[in-house]
Amino acid sequence: MGFEIVDRYLLGEPVSKPDVVSAILAERSDHPAAAPFYRAFEAVGARAADEAVIALRLVVAGKSPGDAAVRRLRGLTSVARASRAGDRAGLAAALKRDAPVLGDLPLGSLDDPAERERLVAAVTAAYREALV
Repeated sequence: MGFEIVDRYLLGEPVSKPDVVSAILAERSDHPAAAPFYRAFEAVGARAADEAVIALRLVVAGKSPGDAAVRRLRGLTSVARASRAGDRAGLAAALKRDAPVLGDLPLGSLDDPAERERLVAAVTAAYREALV
């Protein structure tokens, strides 16, 4: 199953959540642990929490969707989204909330667009590394 649209959505690219859910349901993984997620997405659609998208993404990558792994990816994706949107307050809030799982990120001035771009690149690399 291709998860490009899911990754793009989670990393803050312009993709709608309904399109993500449609793609998830159209291209299902045969992984047994994914079945409950598909039932949930069928039931609630785009109202599903992003953490459910993240947990399914981990399952399909062959990773355990444990709390630590989900929190790490949630933190990374929150930082990526806020950085791409230029949302300094959202970025600061994500960094504060998820500090325990984001300590390895290179933090520069949140006011500097070049530093935010560098942060997005680091977050994207860490996100992809967590899924291999």
